[in-house]
Amino acid sequence: MNPTSPPIAKHARIVEGITHHGKACRVVDNTGQIDLHELTQFLAQLIEQKQFGIKGLSSSDGSIKLGQPQATHIQFGETLYRLILFPYEARIEAF
Repeated sequence: MNPTSPPIAKHARIVEGITHHGKACRVVDNTGQIDLHELTQFLAQLIEQKQFGIKGLSSSDGSIKLGQPQATHIQFGETLYRLILFPYEARIEAF
């Protein structure tokens, strides 16, 4: 979905949905380890919280960049993962 995103692994799990604006969105578990039910719930939470879409972020140089990915972490079970949020895709990666 995004040309700068890490490649999707052959064993990745993908759950798709529709945003509050009617656009396609998805969660990609690039580790292939997270339960599909948990991924579905996570996608529903992201949609409910209106996390998908184009957002403007201020960078350290004071400029605003639209659609820049945001990186953070998320925990499923006892494991911590890297979460990269693109405008219409949430990518879960191993640390």
